[in-house]
Amino acid sequence: MTAAAFLPYLILVMLAVAAVQIGRRVRVWNKGRPAKVDWIAGLKALPARYLVDVHHVVDRDKSASRMHVPVAAGLVSACGLSLLALIPVLGQSRLFMALVAIAFALMLAGALLVARRRYPEPMPRLSLGRFQRLPVYLLAFAAGGCLTAALAAIGNPLPLPSFLTLILAAAGGLMLATEVATGPMRHALAGATHLAAHPRPERFAAGEPKGRSTGLKPLDLAADKLGAEAPADFAWNRLLAFDACIQCGRCEAACPAFAAGQPLSPKHLIADFAAAGAGGRATFYAGMPYPNARPVTGACGPQRPIIGAGAVVHPDTIWSCTTCRACVEECPMMIEHVDAIVDLRRFQTLETGAIPPKAIEPLDNTRGCDEPNGRALAARTDFAAGLGLPLMRDVAETDLLLWLGQGAYDMRYQRTLRALIRLLSEAGVSFAVLGEEERDCGDLARRLGDEATFQRLARDNVATLSGYRFGRILTADPHALHVIRNEYPAFGGKFEVVHHTALLAELVAAGRLAPGRLEGAAVTYHDPCYLGRYNGEFDAPRELLDAIGVERREMARSGRRAMCCGGGGGAPNADIPGDNRIPDLRMGQAAETGAGIVAVACPQCTAMLEGVVGTRPQVLDVAELVLQAVEAGRSAMPAKPAPAERVPA
Repeated sequence: MTAAAFLPYLILVMLAVAAVQIGRRVRVWNKGRPAKVDWIAGLKALPARYLVDVHHVVDRDKSASRMHVPVAAGLVSACGLSLLALIPVLGQSRLFMALVAIAFALMLAGALLVARRRYPEPMPRLSLGRFQRLPVYLLAFAAGGCLTAALAAIGNPLPLPSFLTLILAAAGGLMLATEVATGPMRHALAGATHLAAHPRPERFAAGEPKGRSTGLKPLDLAADKLGAEAPADFAWNRLLAFDACIQCGRCEAACPAFAAGQPLSPKHLIADFAAAGAGGRATFYAGMPYPNARPVTGACGPQRPIIGAGAVVHPDTIWSCTTCRACVEECPMMIEHVDAIVDLRRFQTLETGAIPPKAIEPLDNTRGCDEPNGRALAARTDFAAGLGLPLMRDVAETDLLLWLGQGAYDMRYQRTLRALIRLLSEAGVSFAVLGEEERDCGDLARRLGDEATFQRLARDNVATLSGYRFGRILTADPHALHVIRNEYPAFGGKFEVVHHTALLAELVAAGRLAPGRLEGAAVTYHDPCYLGRYNGEFDAPRELLDAIGVERREMARSGRRAMCCGGGGGAPNADIPGDNRIPDLRMGQAAETGAGIVAVACPQCTAMLEGVVGTRPQVLDVAELVLQAVEAGRSAMPAKPAPAERVPA
């Protein structure tokens, strides 16, 4: 019997070892809460989710894509073809064994690329430890299998060396199989299962809004426990998701809090969740530590708290998150980091009241007077004195209900709203506002974990909005747009919501606004997280900037990969210190373009970026720039841009 004849039996032993190992993780997953999973739909969709959705993310890093495709395809095809060799007519065919050798050769090429990323110096974002041994196991299995099959394909002229190559393949293959429970290979089986049983299967739905299932799911306020305290409080398929992580470090490289030196690394956090679920029986993490890591004991278990100095994750870690979803956007395994973080915040806020000191006042204000800063709701329209702002209660019907949002109380953002109102009037658009009937949308409360206050605000706002007749809701606040469009439907509020840049782009395209051209202005556009990654709107602001003739310069991080301003998720209220401020980093990226103006489209982004001290580009909302262009277009004089020189903050 030739050495190649033992290849299929090696694969069977590897599968048996892997099954035992993955069974250890299944026991961990089973400790989570029940979750409804459509297995038939998930398994049918798995090939597309893996080969299309996952590959699209992997392919953003070309070196990773060139590595992943041959090593994964080679491993699967080599193992599958080796098993087919159990069929005598195939196992005895030299041509078939040549095909098996080619499959192993494909894997070998990928394994060499894996090794290249780790030796002689690993990429900084990669985890070490057991991950450093992974290329050795892959190379041994691939090289041994390739040589064994190749020798069989040419008639097995060297029987003894072929058994030595089989032993090499067995050593590498069995080590790979043993890594399924606690090592790097656990992501392969857990990852595929996770894609089939994903907590947000709508992320993979065909058509629009494909890939944009971003709204938080409502919390059952009648439940015995509100939010997640321990690993067992997560749904079982979320525990599965934590094991799908391959620790590639893309989330870490994209995270604004990590970049600013705050104690958060999404990669480290997911590894901690996975370790916590295992009860400390295994350590999964060997990457960069949390920046400015807070001390914790590391005590963990399925029923033990995750958060606390006496646990595995320090509270400052979860409060550092801006909920920008950059980590989610970059994760090739489609893990939902933000959902897990908000679930943990919900328990901290609703069950223990353990929230950052600076977040107490805005939450108390929101609970008491429906507004985070304690201002009178009737004062929301004070900025519009003299503009003749119509109220919904005074009109029978209107095309647009203008949702003013929290920015209406901010003196700086009032300039944006005034510009928007003037543009609506210029275009002859019928619109009105709620006035004192407009409560806070609840975004801040929800992201800080106060689900009870959010749900009350949502229901009250839905009741108010449902009492009026209008076509669409218009807002210049992406956070309000997001919760009304994506999170109010769970409370009976299904409204069409449009961002002000999208509406202005419509008006320009229809000829209802005729902007001149602001020649000579160099502008870079900052993508708000809740407009871009959350709601998929990247084009309208850029179309407007192009329409007014400015020179548009993109930052190195833009579109889906744009860096957060630091203003989302209640992060400014949590105020967790780091080495730098996120808006300072973002403004530095803007300055690298050489543009004199940073165009924004969100009140939080405006506030954060204008708060950067020192010499910096001017910050203007897209609506302000469009108004300048419209006014210039009415003039016989050549259009002139706003001052583009750098101004002291």
